[in-house]
Amino acid sequence: MKKRGIITLVAIFGALFFGLMVFITVLITAFSPDGFGGVGESIGIIEVEGPIMESKKTVEDIRRFQKDENVKAVVVRVDSPGGAVAPSQEIFEAVKALNEVKPVAISMGSTAASGGYYIACGAETIFANNGTLTGSIGVITQFFNVEGILDTVAVDVHTIKSGEFKDSGSPFREFLPKDEAVFAEMVMDIHSQFVEDVAECRGLEESVVRRLADGRVYTGRQAKANKLVDEIGTLHDTIDFLAEKVGLTDPPVVYPPEEPMGFVQELMSAGVRSTTQAARDEIAPRVQLLYTGPQ
Repeated sequence: MKKRGIITLVAIFGALFFGLMVFITVLITAFSPDGFGGVGESIGIIEVEGPIMESKKTVEDIRRFQKDENVKAVVVRVDSPGGAVAPSQEIFEAVKALNEVKPVAISMGSTAASGGYYIACGAETIFANNGTLTGSIGVITQFFNVEGILDTVAVDVHTIKSGEFKDSGSPFREFLPKDEAVFAEMVMDIHSQFVEDVAECRGLEESVVRRLADGRVYTGRQAKANKLVDEIGTLHDTIDFLAEKVGLTDPPVVYPPEEPMGFVQELMSAGVRSTTQAARDEIAPRVQLLYTGPQ
C-alpha cells in the first residue's frame, strides 16, 4: 500500500508539472507576436568568421533560416581568409540553395578571400567595403620535410603502404617529382572547380575569371571594378538593401541560436578538435582555399 501511495503521488505531481508547462507555453505564445519567442518579420544574419575548417554549424544555421517563414531575407557576413576546400564548397552550396527560397546578400568584413570569396559567390548580391581584401581565387598546398632532423638524432621511420602514393606529402620522406605531379593535378582540378563556380554565379566568361584567378587579392573597390562584387557598402547598408527588397521598414535582425555544450561535451569536443588539427598540421597534406597574405 505504501509503494502504491508513492506512485500515486508521483503521478499527481507529474501531471501538475506537465499542466503548468502547457499553461506557461500557451501564455508565452499568446503574448508573443509570432509564437514562442518570435520577433515577427525579420532579417537573419549568419556570420562566417575566421579560417573555414568545418561547415556543419553554418549549414545548419542557413537551413534553419531557410525554413523560418518570419526570416524574410538573410545577410551572410563573411570575415574569413578562407580555409579547407570541402567545407567552403558545402557552405557555398547552402547559400545558393537559400538564395532560391529568399533574398540573400553577402556583407564582406575586413577579409573575404579565397574560400571566403567562394562562399560569397553563392549569393545574388555581394557587398564589400572599399578596403575589404577579397578575391585570392586559387588553391594552395604546402609540405614540409624533416628527414634531415631525423638523421641528426638517428631516428628511423618505417612506412608500410598499400600503394606508391599513399605516403605522398609525408614529412618523413623526400617529395619526389612524381609526387609533385600528382598533387599539381589535384590542385589544378580544384582550381578549375573554383573558377567554374565563380564564372557561373557571377555571370562572367570563364576566360575572364581565369585571368583574375591567379591568386592575387583585390580591394573591395578593385573587386567591384572587376565585377567580383556588386556594391560597396557596410553591414548596415546590406541590411537596408534587403529590407527594402522585401518591403520591410526598420526590421529587427536575428541571429541563429547558440548551442551551449555541457562541460564534459565541450572537453571531449576540444580533445577531438586538437587531435584532428594535430594530424592535419603534422601529417596530412594541406590543400586549402586560403589567402596567405597580411591580415
